Amino acid sequence: MASFDERAGWGRVRGDDGQELFFHCTAVADGSRSIAQGARVDYEVVPGHLGRWEAWDIEPARR
Repeated sequence: MASFDERAGWGRVRGDDGQELFFHCTAVADGSRSIAQGARVDYEVVPGHLGRWEAWDIEPARR
């Protein structure tokens, strides 16, 4: 599930395991730079710029 702050350009996704990951708007797969609040999403986990794990290639859930 995603939460997103359009003004700031960043958000967080929470996986089924409860892990929360930061993401920047450039990580949205379709280039729209936006994700609807509360949307179920699929994503990859990648090393981030600040030494923490981040969500990347975010797209609406296919399930």
